[in-house]
Amino acid sequence: MRGDGLSYPGGANGDPSDRPSTSGGVTVRAVAASSATLTAAEVRGALEAGLGGGALDDQRVLVLIPDHTRTVPLPQLFADVVEILSGARELTFMVALGSHPPLDDERLQRLVGITSAQRRGRYRHVGLVNHGWFEDGTLVSLGTLPRERIQAIAGERWHPTLGGDVDVRINRAVPDADHVVILGPTFPHEVVGFSGGYKYYFPGVSGADMINVTHWLGALSGVLGTIGIADTPVRAMIHAAAELVPTETTLVALTVESDALSAITIGEPIAAWRDAAALSNERHVTHLPRPMQRVLACAPAMYDELWTAGKAMYKLEPALAEGGELIIHAPHLNTVSRVHGEWIERIGYHTLPYFLEQWERFRDVPLGVLAHSTHVRGAGRWVTGREVPRVRVTLSSQLSADTCARLGLGYLDPAGIDPEAWADREDEGVLLVRKAGERLYRAAQPPDATPAAQRRSA
Repeated sequence: MRGDGLSYPGGANGDPSDRPSTSGGVTVRAVAASSATLTAAEVRGALEAGLGGGALDDQRVLVLIPDHTRTVPLPQLFADVVEILSGARELTFMVALGSHPPLDDERLQRLVGITSAQRRGRYRHVGLVNHGWFEDGTLVSLGTLPRERIQAIAGERWHPTLGGDVDVRINRAVPDADHVVILGPTFPHEVVGFSGGYKYYFPGVSGADMINVTHWLGALSGVLGTIGIADTPVRAMIHAAAELVPTETTLVALTVESDALSAITIGEPIAAWRDAAALSNERHVTHLPRPMQRVLACAPAMYDELWTAGKAMYKLEPALAEGGELIIHAPHLNTVSRVHGEWIERIGYHTLPYFLEQWERFRDVPLGVLAHSTHVRGAGRWVTGREVPRVRVTLSSQLSADTCARLGLGYLDPAGIDPEAWADREDEGVLLVRKAGERLYRAAQPPDATPAAQRRSA
């Protein structure tokens, strides 16, 4: 279906009446009608309007893209962007891994939809690399965020466990480039509120300090007090760090529905991200009339470890009633985390108060790992020396019952689950989500999401 609401210089058909105001930092905005998606021609026209015209000719251009754990039609976008930026002196696509495992050459090529022969031929002038957070010499320091500024940003979420000044380190390819293009989708997000924008710098291509502190600040805020909210302390911290980036940056913010693009916003990163976050709030949130007692969240194959499959919990915790159960159904999954598995095996999955009330036991654990643990386990309280989670989290995967028990999760044999038996039972308080992890579900009466509610002791 052809999109409506299209606006970019020259319009879809070169009509000057389609030209938008460039005030506020958004130079291109192409938006399809509800339940529609943009055509290939509309996508190409928006990209031409935002990146073409020779503005980036003779420049070293770095394009930051997501890995396979995000739904986005990268093959279409890769081919279009390479053609549009054919005048660039250097063109490199870098996967903004954060601390995810690197992709081998075959998976890199599959990610952008090319073959080995095409990479050696048609695309031989295009770099295709991982963010090498695991390699010596990758990162360079841009400066520091002082403790006092972080404390001011955190506000009531501040906690001494956030530590001191933060060294803002980033992949050296960013300051070495003449221009950076961030190309990625925006969805509701558990740590930052809505993903996308400068999140592709921090944590996308940053160092451990920014990753750990931003994620722990997100944990202190709690998923229930963060997800689906545009202005969060973590987003403010990311934007503060981005002030130190010297390279001119353009954001191509993507709205994805039904595995296709329904909107593209291009421009100054903060303005374009805000527009995309507003669209995501309209199109990626399902409001339920009442909290659910049980949810079967089917994790797609793109989540190939619990580190990412945990997103099923993040997007559905706001839909769960007190004492309810979330089942992460992932029959394909056999790994907790390839990078952080040893730490998670040591600490398990627990609520925020469990760690704060016993900090001496966990002070040497990376803050990002602690944050992941609390996000998967959900909100809870500390009552007379005992952890009281708000809901139950059960894993249905190739991980054994013993492993789940050791991690602090429930277990169900995936062979005994028929997802169709869970369908159309919302009136019973039972919900089936066939592709969990990106769309946010909220109940009409959300639970108490204040930091005080998570930290109070009795």
